[in-house]
Amino acid sequence: MINQTAPINLIDAQSLFYQYGKDHLAQLVLKGATLHVNAGEFVILAGPSGSGKSTLLSLIGALRHCQTGTLRIAGHDVTTTNEDVLREVRKKIGYVFQQHNLLEFLTAIQNVEMTLEMFPEYSKAMREELSAQILEKVGLGKHLDYYPSQLSVGQKQRVAIARSLVHNPSLILADEPTASLDKQTGIQVTEILHEMVKNLGCGALVVTHDNRIFGYADKILHIEDGVVNT
Repeated sequence: MINQTAPINLIDAQSLFYQYGKDHLAQLVLKGATLHVNAGEFVILAGPSGSGKSTLLSLIGALRHCQTGTLRIAGHDVTTTNEDVLREVRKKIGYVFQQHNLLEFLTAIQNVEMTLEMFPEYSKAMREELSAQILEKVGLGKHLDYYPSQLSVGQKQRVAIARSLVHNPSLILADEPTASLDKQTGIQVTEILHEMVKNLGCGALVVTHDNRIFGYADKILHIEDGVVNT
């Protein structure tokens, strides 16, 4: 959860360039991408396939090293290659993916608990309590001990959202979170994410093609050919 000393600006990306390959095989994917997301904002990033959305999201999530430009996430400079710094940044982020990526052999509450295992300050009892609380908030309080095979597609995505939020992240990054859902379930999932952003005071950057959810955005950004436009 955002506290009073946390920076308001959660994503500060300036002139990001990124290429795959070298020399004659080089492919420039990001061409000076610039964007900002503040605490309490639900921001949508839209663009066609191959526009650089996934690459940009992976840089912001500290999953890929920056090449050129400046990038600060929750006050941390992530242009560094210092893995200790990058690990700390990753702890401040909650990830929601298109596919729920739940472990089939774990129950809903066990899948959520996994996020808290990277925080040694939480005891087993605390992990269970926090996981149960967040599952209750996403409407799955009666499904704690259900395995993924016993849940609907929408319920699985709710577990994935709970997993991404249980550690009170400063920033939520969502990559096509409604792509595999029908209209009604997609809206429900979006409403949950939106409500959590507003209630927790975190920020969210949602990459999506789904114009059905554009109405929830505080700001809609468009990326095309590696450049972000408002």
